[in-house]
Amino acid sequence: MAGGKQSGSKLTREEELLLQDFSRNVSTKSSALFYGNAFIVSTIPIWLFWRIHQMDLYQSAIVFVLGSVLSTYLVAFAYKNVKFVLKHKVALKREYGVTQEVMKKLDGEKRMTKKEKDERILWKKNEVADYEATTFSIFYNNALFLVLLIVASFFILKNFNPLINYSLSIGVASGLLALFSTSST
Repeated sequence: MAGGKQSGSKLTREEELLLQDFSRNVSTKSSALFYGNAFIVSTIPIWLFWRIHQMDLYQSAIVFVLGSVLSTYLVAFAYKNVKFVLKHKVALKREYGVTQEVMKKLDGEKRMTKKEKDERILWKKNEVADYEATTFSIFYNNALFLVLLIVASFFILKNFNPLINYSLSIGVASGLLALFSTSST
């Protein structure tokens, strides 16, 4: 690698894993999981405004649908951003434990080269970090979204018309969540 690679040459498996590890792109499975969870958490306020604020479901259907679609997109965006930041932190913290676990499993394998063992360690570390970052991102963002929504709905906008309260609450909560997710801490 000292001399550089040809632009037409293929990447090794290890290089592909490293690129995947540092990529902002999420797999189709993760994307479906994110949008599914985001949709569920974005529709919870409909029940809140229907039952507590006494909004009619049929008269407010268009606002509910638009609010849920916008909120679903922004919450899924926040999931992806938080996962990206967390994945590298988790990978660093879990590296030693994952290495020990994989080496124990491969202890009897005499035919494996050091490079193959390193690739397995890298793959397992990426898998563990991806899983933990995904689950924590969903939990953290859901909790923060619901707290922001409740504060906006019941404290800041409590004296507004329920339709305006819903529109502003869902917009502010999901917008702030997406904004907070872009910080690199």
